[in-house]
Amino acid sequence: MNRALPIALLSAAVMALPATRALAESQWPDKPVTLIVPFPPGGGTDLVVRTLQPALSRALHQTVIIQNTGGAGGTVGSGQAARAKPDGHTALAVTTSTTALAAKLYKNLPYNPEKDFDYIGFIGTSPYVLAVQPALKATTVPEVVDALKARRVGTYASVGAGTVSHLLGEMFKKDKQLDLTHVPYRGAAPAYTDLIGGQVDIMFDNPVGLAPFVQSGKLIAVATTRATPILPGVPTFAAQGMPAYTQSLWYGLAFPKGTPPAIVQKMNLALNAALRDPAIAADLAAKGVDVRPDTPEAMTRTVSQDLAFWSDLITTTGVQFD
Repeated sequence: MNRALPIALLSAAVMALPATRALAESQWPDKPVTLIVPFPPGGGTDLVVRTLQPALSRALHQTVIIQNTGGAGGTVGSGQAARAKPDGHTALAVTTSTTALAAKLYKNLPYNPEKDFDYIGFIGTSPYVLAVQPALKATTVPEVVDALKARRVGTYASVGAGTVSHLLGEMFKKDKQLDLTHVPYRGAAPAYTDLIGGQVDIMFDNPVGLAPFVQSGKLIAVATTRATPILPGVPTFAAQGMPAYTQSLWYGLAFPKGTPPAIVQKMNLALNAALRDPAIAADLAAKGVDVRPDTPEAMTRTVSQDLAFWSDLITTTGVQFD
């Protein structure tokens, strides 16, 4: 038997692998891209991604399919994305909550924000709003504090345990020495329903989902962490004597770790092209989101910086999960 022939064929196959990968990367995406949103439909992250979806599909010349996988403050869907095949056909919507906060809050987090993702780029940033149920009859932070203290025992909703929405509620509870019980929800939509109905008293969330209910009079916005045109006339926390409340949330996209750099760069170009579409930028601005075209490197640096910032804040509040 001629042993040289199989060896020669194997060598040829090995040498052809880089060319095969290069061809696959150049043809990407050759099938629909699944974009995992780790929260249920109707919340801020879902609304932001769905606003971006059509323009992103046009920029990629391929269908982008949104898959909502909620649970545990966005960590269930994020863990699923981290385990996906790194071929560029599964991406993840990431936020400050699912990266910087989750790493500190969850002892058994199913992913490592710094090691398990290749970050693509930002979508945009959004401030936080303190919204209250109308029955409190409060329009300023001091009035909210007085109303809650008069009740002695109150409640605050969040879009999920371990989110910025949750942590800001804990900060507020500690700063104002309030007896508040945390009521976590599986996403924003059910939390809004109970806040409107008076089952919970207050909630911190982004204006993306809250603004329509504030504008219709179903909820009252008493303060924002940053002035936003979507809620004109609502004062900032700083203007009401609370300068420490300046936090905002960023939205972005990521691939599972190991995705070819060429695909990451192509997705970044498509993302930034979508964000520079005037109609998309205007639509997001109307939802209270400032678009932020940037590089994968800039987003990776921000994740590292935010991990340190939020870690200190979480230590101060003492919040922790299994």
